[in-house]
Formats: sequence, C-alpha cells, structure tokens
Amino acid sequence: MKRLKKYTKSALIQLLMEEERSQYTESTLSGLGKASRAQLAAVLRQSAGTVTPSVVAEVLAMPRTDSAKLLARWAAQGWLQRVRQGIYIPVALESARADAPPEDSWVLAEAAFAPCYISGWSAAEHWGLTEQMFRTVLVSTTRRVRDREPRMGGITFRLRTVNKNTFFGLKTVWRGRARVSVSDPARTLIDLLSDPSLGGGLRSSADILQNYLASKEHRDVAQLVSYAEALGVGAVFKRLGFLLTKFAPEEGEAIARCARSLTQGNARLDPALPANKLVTAWRLWLPEGWVAP
Repeated sequence: MKRLKKYTKSALIQLLMEEERSQYTESTLSGLGKASRAQLAAVLRQSAGTVTPSVVAEVLAMPRTDSAKLLARWAAQGWLQRVRQGIYIPVALESARADAPPEDSWVLAEAAFAPCYISGWSAAEHWGLTEQMFRTVLVSTTRRVRDREPRMGGITFRLRTVNKNTFFGLKTVWRGRARVSVSDPARTLIDLLSDPSLGGGLRSSADILQNYLASKEHRDVAQLVSYAEALGVGAVFKRLGFLLTKFAPEEGEAIARCARSLTQGNARLDPALPANKLVTAWRLWLPEGWVAP
C-alpha cells in the first residue's frame, strides 16, 4: 500500500476518532470544530489521494472560491499539505512535520500535469527493466510548461511536452483510488530510442533494452517495431535497427522492418554525445566506444 493512500486513511481515522470523542466534550480538537471535522472527513472519503478545490466544491456543494479558502485553512491547521497551487494531500498522523514528502509521486503527477503518463526511466523502474534508482519522476504531458523540473511536496519531476496523438501503448495502474497512466514496456523503450536521455543516457537506455530483450514477461520485438511505426520518428528506426542487430541479431524480420523504414539523412545514436564513426547501413553516427556489429 502506498504511503499517499495511507495518509488519507490515517487522517480519516483520526477525524472519525475525534468525531466520536466530541460527543463527550465541547472543546475544539486539533484546531477543528465538529462541523469542520465532518466536512474534511467527507472530502477525504471522496478523494483519490489528492484534494483540490473542485473536489471540495462538489462534495460540500459550495462555491469554488469558498472551497479554496477552506483548503487553505485546513492546511494552516496542519491537516493538509499544499504541494502545488490548488493541490493538497492529507498529512499522516505519524508525520513529524506537516510538509513531509509523500511517497506516491505518481498521484501528484496525475493531479498536476494531466493529460500525462509516467514515462522514461520512471516507467522502466516500474516494469523492472532497470535497477538504477532515479530520484526524479519523468512525466510526459501535453501541457506546455515553463518549469521543466518543478518540485511538489519535496519531489522533483522532469516534464516533457508531447502531442496527444502519441498517447498510445499506455497502461492504467491504480494507486489507491487514483488512476494513473504509464507507458507499457515496449512503449517505454520507444520513448528511450526517441531520446536516450529519457533513460538516463545512452548506456543506461541500452541496458534497459537488453533487460527488455532478456525478459520472458515483456519481450515483444514485433510490438517494438509497430510502436516505432506508430510514432513515425525516423531516428527511432535507425537506433532500433542498429541495436537489434547488435543485441538480438536473430530478430531478422524486425531488423528488416526497421531497414525498410529508414529515412533520409544521418542521425546520432545519442544526440548528447560527440560521434566519430558513421554506420552507413543504418545512417547512424556512433559515439566513441561503440562499434558496428
């Protein structure tokens, strides 16, 4: 069970306990009166991990401006933590601080950046394709944002803006009561082949591809090529064809499909690295340390 869901349950249990005790005392408990406790309990029951003014307005049937003020008051009293403008999370009873970072960053990403999906190294971690631990959560979103690495609740996100028509090859996962989209294993690889920095760089992305090819559960090379065709980025075919020739030469049909889809011009295996050798068969420049198979 993820901590964000536990926060919601913990706060709700505390509210119900206080509600029961309030039958025997008229004093205000933890800065909340009886009516305010009942309101917050109702909101937490309907929340999916995060609380917004629109949720409060719907649950309590009040104007949105009033719900925003109510959330700010609950946050000031220590029951909620404001992680972004208009987005709050419950504070767990065991937290020593009201601004303790939540563990389930995916729920925050969905609330703040939707339409979006978890991608790149974060998706690779989810599917068990890498053992590296990345502290930043990678999110693909249709939103055009100025800050590409915002922080919410002590968590750093890296955002990349994509077109809505690239939202394919996604899986829906449940995080408590929240639905979050994440790229499936094959789509995760295609994103990495489109931009190796999304996997932490060329070497890390190549390792993720090799783990994918070694996986009995996830390996589907035909699906990889189909996703590459759906994305329609020429450099992806060049990188995928080259890497399959190197790491999975037995995949002759997939390699041939990549070769038939080559576009004009040359690309780099990793745009972030200087390249000194051209593999003409794949129209691909290789960085130092890489050789053609």
